[in-house]
Amino acid sequence: MENIAENSKTQMRRGVLEYGILLILGQGDEYASSIIQKLKDVNIIVVEGTLYPLLIRLKNLGLLSYRWEESPQGPPRKYYMITESGREQLMELDRTWEELVSSIKTIKDIHVNNIQDL
Repeated sequence: MENIAENSKTQMRRGVLEYGILLILGQGDEYASSIIQKLKDVNIIVVEGTLYPLLIRLKNLGLLSYRWEESPQGPPRKYYMITESGREQLMELDRTWEELVSSIKTIKDIHVNNIQDL
């Protein structure tokens, strides 16, 4: 049963990963390792092998762009930034997220009320 719950949690996190990345980049430009750390800080564990294809996909969709910047601690870093289209997508995802949270809360409230009526 524990494996089923873990699998469900993993699937939910994957489903909101794009949204999380856009939220992070909506606050400012970041490089991949920094994005991974910010996600880990909130218990969304992601590895480079998952992040990089998603960043490339978001870039190809015109939601992100990037620039190279010299690093004082090694090779140049690729900094990702949200585009205007990315900001529009982020606003749409914000609306969708709020609707989804509200719908799930309603379902939970109905379930709790039904249990109390028993």
